[in-house]
Amino acid sequence: MREEVHSGWKHRLHEIIYEADTPLGRFFDIALVFLIIVSVVLVMLESVKEVDQNYHDLLLTLEWVVTIFFTVEYFARIISLKKPFKYIFSFYGIIDFVSTIPLYLSYLFAGSQVLLAVRAFRLLRIFRILKLVKFLGEASQLKAALKASRAKIAVFIYVVLILSVIMGTIMYLIESDEAGFTSIPRSIYWTIVTLTTVGYGDIAPQTNLGQFIATIIMVLGYGIIAVPTGIVTVEFSRHGKNNKGRSVVHSNTQACPSCSAEGHRDNAKHCYSCGYHL
Repeated sequence: MREEVHSGWKHRLHEIIYEADTPLGRFFDIALVFLIIVSVVLVMLESVKEVDQNYHDLLLTLEWVVTIFFTVEYFARIISLKKPFKYIFSFYGIIDFVSTIPLYLSYLFAGSQVLLAVRAFRLLRIFRILKLVKFLGEASQLKAALKASRAKIAVFIYVVLILSVIMGTIMYLIESDEAGFTSIPRSIYWTIVTLTTVGYGDIAPQTNLGQFIATIIMVLGYGIIAVPTGIVTVEFSRHGKNNKGRSVVHSNTQACPSCSAEGHRDNAKHCYSCGYHL
């Protein structure tokens, strides 16, 4: 009887922390995201000397409140799982741990509280609240398209690098040190900046021939931007056609009580990762 009560409150705790489909779970996730944003803002304000000098004690108190909440949340996530090590060594588990310990470490190592900005990664949990899990199919399709395009993109980048080295060397020979082309690496830097149409303006050719070459590089830049986009688009369309006609089963925010795996289908009865009954 005692074991059933124990497993009952653990199951309830798991629903609140890991699932966004319930009212309490949705409220918990919204509160969590709010505190994450507050924490990151506190770190930013602390880096401003004028603000830190006037409100140091207040900022430190607020940060301790947030840190204690995240500490309790971290251990609650571990307690509510049957296989806690799955969460501890997962991506989110490591991020949760790293984003919780800096303030404690600040009493041992000065300046480590800056690591609190890592909490920004935890904003990824907002996707569960916004029900964006349904786009996982499209995300997988894009991932497959990028994977299929990696060889072509690699060759494209290789050609761009060769072109940058050649044009950068030519510009070094044509232009003078006064124009900013003091070395071949610096000239290659200018070529890449010009080729990507960024154009910082810190280096500019002064000779007519140099300006003519710069014009050619800038025109090439517009074409170069379109090439990788076209490669990925073709592969994305190809994968879309291959998946056309297949039945679509939406996924939800339900997390496995055993291993915390997410992204289960609505009609799933067992976890796809560990086989635990959902």
